[in-house]
Amino acid sequence: MKVRIQFAMDRELKSRATVRARASGLSLAEYFVSLIEKDLALPKTKIGVEAIFNLGSSRGSNVAANKHAMIAEAIAGRHPR
Repeated sequence: MKVRIQFAMDRELKSRATVRARASGLSLAEYFVSLIEKDLALPKTKIGVEAIFNLGSSRGSNVAANKHAMIAEAIAGRHPR
């Protein structure tokens, strides 16, 4: 849902913004909305899947050999005595 807003600005600044908007093929309102959308956009960072799953690095863990100890540690951490 769109809402109407109103604000005051310097006449020269409005004039320059209007020229920039027209050069971009936008109305002044569309130009302001595009500027605000760009300013509020989330940063687009590319994260490799390795960062999510930590592929390629076991960091010394050996689940096959330490499975029972790891499970016991996890359970003990969830249910303190």
